[in-house]
Amino acid sequence: MSELRDILYNVRITSTSGDMNQEMAGVSFDSRKVSPGFLFVASKGTQSDGHAFIEKAITAGATAIVCEVLPENIDERITYVTVKNSARSLGIICGNFYGNPSKKLKLVGVTGTNGKTTVATLLYKLFGGLGHRCGLLSTVENRIVDNVLSTTHTTPDPIQINELLVKMIEAGCTHCFMEVSSHAADQGRIDGLHFTGGLFTNITHDHLDYHRTFESYIRAKKIFFDLLTPDAFALVNIDDKRGMIMLQNCKARKQTYALQKMADFKAKILTNSIEGLELEIENRTVWFKLIGDFNAYNLLAVYGAAVLLGENAEGVLLKLSSMTGAVGRFELVLPGGKFTAIVDYAHTPDALKNVLETISHFRSGQEQVISIFGCGGNRDKSKRPLMAAIACKYSDKVIFTSDNPRDEEPMEIIKEMQKGVGPTEAKKTLVMLDREEAIKTACMMAKEKDIILVAGKGHETYQEIKGVKNPFDDREVVMRMLKMFAN
Repeated sequence: MSELRDILYNVRITSTSGDMNQEMAGVSFDSRKVSPGFLFVASKGTQSDGHAFIEKAITAGATAIVCEVLPENIDERITYVTVKNSARSLGIICGNFYGNPSKKLKLVGVTGTNGKTTVATLLYKLFGGLGHRCGLLSTVENRIVDNVLSTTHTTPDPIQINELLVKMIEAGCTHCFMEVSSHAADQGRIDGLHFTGGLFTNITHDHLDYHRTFESYIRAKKIFFDLLTPDAFALVNIDDKRGMIMLQNCKARKQTYALQKMADFKAKILTNSIEGLELEIENRTVWFKLIGDFNAYNLLAVYGAAVLLGENAEGVLLKLSSMTGAVGRFELVLPGGKFTAIVDYAHTPDALKNVLETISHFRSGQEQVISIFGCGGNRDKSKRPLMAAIACKYSDKVIFTSDNPRDEEPMEIIKEMQKGVGPTEAKKTLVMLDREEAIKTACMMAKEKDIILVAGKGHETYQEIKGVKNPFDDREVVMRMLKMFAN
């Protein structure tokens, strides 16, 4: 338990009334999770406004309320604290309540449109291989050393983050590698965290359903770098034209990496094949198991971060050379079979383009590329025709199918995708709403040495339809179909 006054340290308070010295039993921003003696933080979310649930929180036992606007009916027994921004205050409050665990280990955040999961996962694997006990907060999974925990968001809420960090410290972790989404930065979920370092991979078209404009999306990414302190490092990809924007007014030590421009950490691709990548990194030639130009950037980012964290360069490259990437990221399923199948999480225009361009490097010219993908429902609609156009440009055949339609009708999503396809390209497309049937059809169509790409869901083991997550794993379905059509 902590005193309310201490919990509010560094919070921008506009007014207070009541007992500021009381001991708080817990913190919550969800009135359904409030227990006696709790502090309830009323924040405005995307779906609801916590101010509407202040009375319910008090009924459940809250003895202190943090809010932006005082309720009409004031309960004299309750302590009220008004702040300028409840959501951002929540992060600071949670850090204070849990003893600021982010200051007790090396917390490194990774942000960008593409590559976050791969970079964070590689860092976790690398530092584990170098003898450190590590934690991971990612889209695919959360990990405390070898203990795997399920995840629902790329970046958890501030309470979950701090609880996980406390558990990591209790487990002896010295490092934690964390994906930082634009939503999390914009909503204040990372406020109150002390980062040892921050990485920027790239920024391309995504999440405009939430941010509305690309400029707002860029600003949300930059929030993370604006929060970094002078004792932290900021490592950014300057081959991306927005890389330097992230460093503007950033107080952290500024570091850069690139394949094309001059940078603090520089690499050159020597070989790029289906077997892996050969890179020259700072006058060292190293072979890696990961595939594609985009993974050259990911590997360089990991290398740079590891060196900035004090690791030996030779040891880092040796470990990295033997490592595989994250689940569902350019994952070869049953390699060496009659034809090649790749499962990838690509769900943005740039990510899909990167994957298909990488595949085009490996083609001898005779084999077909058959792409299967859809677009998620209740998400940025503007990217749907763009992704369809990209798939048609780089593929010989394209099967439009259902992804996670959520509350939308799958056929309506596909109709919006088809707006990006011209009359000539339309001849190479098929529509199959059933995702399993689409994968099966691709396997039936494929000839020897053809390449099948199943994009959009990657590591996910479900398909979300009308609020229900139905079991569905692209990798499992692809493997089953490949075995079925092996001969």
